[in-house]
Amino acid sequence: MKLPDSNKPVSGITGAVHMLSIEDALNTPDARARLDSNIQFIFGDTPHGEITAEYGPAVTNKKTNAFNKSDVEACEWVMLSALLSLQDRVREEGGNAVVNIESFYDRRPMSSTSEYECHAGAIMAGVVLRGDVVTLADE
Repeated sequence: MKLPDSNKPVSGITGAVHMLSIEDALNTPDARARLDSNIQFIFGDTPHGEITAEYGPAVTNKKTNAFNKSDVEACEWVMLSALLSLQDRVREEGGNAVVNIESFYDRRPMSSTSEYECHAGAIMAGVVLRGDVVTLADE
């Protein structure tokens, strides 16, 4: 999906807009090592269990140094940073999941069950995610 005016500077990052695989980002060695397997990250309208408690929305806006990295490497790294922020919020609230996660760059929602939006330039890459922190019933 190409966004309108994707060649214009967006939130301080001049460069490319990438739609990248959520699955690939979740399966990097760093993500497997650092994301808590007891916390679920549920993107878009993916079905999930019954919500037993709601803790409100969470938005994370992360940037990373992209110097000397490919766009994909920088994007996967900043995606992990965004997911770790959501994970911290889930832990603070006592929940076990973030549901309805969508990309939210420049406050433009982009919901997908398979892709996230990353903006990458020569020096920085950025990912913005929004989702709802909840507790899901044990299945």
